[in-house]
Amino acid sequence: HGCSVPSQQVYILISSSLPESIIAAACARSGQRVLHVDSRNYYGGNWASFSFSGLLSWIKENQQNTDIKDESEDWRKLILENEEVISLNKKDKTIQHVEAFCFGDQDAAEDVEEAGALARVPAAGTSVAEEVAEEAEKECSPLESSVPGAENWESEKASSTDPASAEEGNITEINSENESSHNTASGESALELGKPEATLSEVSAQEPKKITYSQIVREGRRFNIDLVSKLLYSRGLLIELLIKSNVSRYAEFKNATRILAFREGKVEQVPCSRADVFNSRQLAMVEKRMLMKFLTFCLEYEQHPDEYQGNYKNSTFAQFLKTRKLTPSLQHFILHSIAMVSENDCNTLEGLQATRKFLQCLGRYGNTPFLFPLYGQGEIPQCFCRMCAVFGGIYCLRHSVQCLVVDKESGRCKAVVDHFGQRISASYFIVEDSYLSESVCVNVCYRQLSRAVLITDQSVLKTDSEQQVSILTVPPVDLGQPAVCVIELCSSTMTCMKDTYLVHLTCPSTKTAREDLEPVVQKLFSLNAETEKETEGEELEKPRVLWAVYFNMRDSSGIDRNSYSGLPSNVYVCSGPDSALGNDCAVKQAETIFQEMFPTEEFCPAPPNPEDIIYDEDEITAEETGFNNSPETKPESSLQESSSRGSTEEALGRS
Repeated sequence: HGCSVPSQQVYILISSSLPESIIAAACARSGQRVLHVDSRNYYGGNWASFSFSGLLSWIKENQQNTDIKDESEDWRKLILENEEVISLNKKDKTIQHVEAFCFGDQDAAEDVEEAGALARVPAAGTSVAEEVAEEAEKECSPLESSVPGAENWESEKASSTDPASAEEGNITEINSENESSHNTASGESALELGKPEATLSEVSAQEPKKITYSQIVREGRRFNIDLVSKLLYSRGLLIELLIKSNVSRYAEFKNATRILAFREGKVEQVPCSRADVFNSRQLAMVEKRMLMKFLTFCLEYEQHPDEYQGNYKNSTFAQFLKTRKLTPSLQHFILHSIAMVSENDCNTLEGLQATRKFLQCLGRYGNTPFLFPLYGQGEIPQCFCRMCAVFGGIYCLRHSVQCLVVDKESGRCKAVVDHFGQRISASYFIVEDSYLSESVCVNVCYRQLSRAVLITDQSVLKTDSEQQVSILTVPPVDLGQPAVCVIELCSSTMTCMKDTYLVHLTCPSTKTAREDLEPVVQKLFSLNAETEKETEGEELEKPRVLWAVYFNMRDSSGIDRNSYSGLPSNVYVCSGPDSALGNDCAVKQAETIFQEMFPTEEFCPAPPNPEDIIYDEDEITAEETGFNNSPETKPESSLQESSSRGSTEEALGRS
């Protein structure tokens, strides 16, 4: 790591979080010289995923409060008289109140090593890319099939297909045969369905297998644990960007199989698609008609402004629902599981927009509006980093930057000085908020996220299929408290070992993460290893928590640029993860910054087809003499996609 990097760049990006990775890919794709550095030894920043041992190392590092001091001040000799410096943080201070607990049997786990683990490096974690590559070499286990997709809101328009749709796009999804056959018929061209051998899920035993802590440690490489919990809306900005830029070829996705609700102390499944509504046993026929009528209205609410404006313009969405002749259970489903909005803070228009977004995303890739990337959310930043590297971007992990060098006369940033004492010049600089010093952020007011990650032995709602990807919103107990978003992942998402589930809980912070989230954990799960043996009834049904970690993460989204003190005009700041379920904030931020730097350039266009590339004479000669070692590449198919938003509204309008 003592090697120097080219001292002249056009763009320098500090941190490999999702917004910076997207910007890096966009800049490299437009032909710019890009240097992408990160002081961490893994990609993704607070968007990263870890194996279990990697997460334990991350926890240990974030529980230590020691500051990293400069070993040498020699780099200051590189600063000229007409220049000043803006120092950058050496230690990430975005994570607080980290508390980890083991509830499973700790059977001499101290002497157990992670199977297949390399010699440990004293650092925060391991690269997910390395883990995935080695895991794939060792074993390719068949993926268990997910719940078959049901008929969706757009089914009545399914017959109008684009003939080329089977070849278009490149988002690979692991899904069931029913979903894939439906998908081909629906004309959604952006999905290339992975067709692994679908092995039938084993029938759930009456009693779950007993998982010990040493087993979790031994199988630690089976885990890919996200620091931030997100899902991808099937018509969200990130999916559209993945398709448009063809970055989707670097990742695979699994459809979230069910939407759950927590009501009256019980977890139940929410009917989403048309088929779900009419097959639901928990809804009376009158309720089914009420729900269909209201959801149809939400899809075309803009055509009926008099129904939601006027008296309801300043009311909350929850108050508006009470006027729509909906039963309390339907109001609960719509508010917390479909719109997924706050009961107190969301107005009528925002609620209608959120409901319509949910409905428009239904049926594109499966029975719910959401996709999850196999191997975790941390794969997404890496996908964009790969694209950047393909187009010539230079990457340096474990490469910290001491300071930004600013010209006093012009007020613009000229260069950075790295921890090797090398001065690297560039025209533009993109920095993650966490790297900025306290003096720059003195006027910034941050929010916090409360996060919890659990390893459990059962699903929160057991069904015949073990392989479920579920999303559940738990309403607040007290008014003014935030709702908690729960995402439960099964082993076929490649994020946890067999016979376990990985559960993520997220909410905006009011206290420490444990204080915010432990009451919800206690409602849904059993924390006592002996509870099942001692009690009957309700406790017996609860999944058991084997291991848990709580932490608070800084939410730096939505901060006005003017809040930062003394920031040069050619230095752009990217935020960390926000509290929203989707990734729209990161994509909007990346595109806005890119367009400010390149007003006339297209943002992340598709790469050229290999057969369209014009080689120079040297490359042609190398090919003819047989010295070109690059593998044959098949031409990429068109990324144009037939939209069916209109058909969604028409289909519902006729129902």
